[in-house]
Amino acid sequence: MRTTDTYRDLAGYNAWSNARIYDAAAALPDADYRADLGAFFGSLHRTLNHVLVGDTIWIGRFTGDATPAPALDAVLHEDLADLRAARTAMDARIAAFVESLDEAALAARFTYRTISNPADVSQPLGPALDHFFNHQTHHRGQAHALLSRLTGTAPSLDLIAWQREAGRGGVVARSITTA
Repeated sequence: MRTTDTYRDLAGYNAWSNARIYDAAAALPDADYRADLGAFFGSLHRTLNHVLVGDTIWIGRFTGDATPAPALDAVLHEDLADLRAARTAMDARIAAFVESLDEAALAARFTYRTISNPADVSQPLGPALDHFFNHQTHHRGQAHALLSRLTGTAPSLDLIAWQREAGRGGVVARSITTA
């Protein structure tokens, strides 16, 4: 069952995961950050821009913002610091949006126009939010793979790790040994 708490948690996890990915990206040489490694959007830089593009499109749909949607492969920010600032601002906007929701809003229908194959779609908000957060996770997974390829390691993005840190799940129990 979808609840407003579910989406608040997903917004928190989203911001946490993005911060970890951006920290790792900032540690890369610029040439590696921008290298076309054959991912769907080519580089880590273009992949991170795409996640922001997707979020910009969807949050606009959710809020009724009539600003024209950018192209799906648009580079919104060339500079990583500027991209990160925009990402942080978007994560705050996402958190504020989901904080404003109630159960009736999740069930309410909204209508939007698709981009790739233009059509008007009407659906309840809840399932669209599922897609929204899943889209972010999907492309962060690609970013994670690119970081792993470039450095041999990447930060953990496990939801359960965020849940533990945020106090939303289990806690790590200490081992007790007896002599």
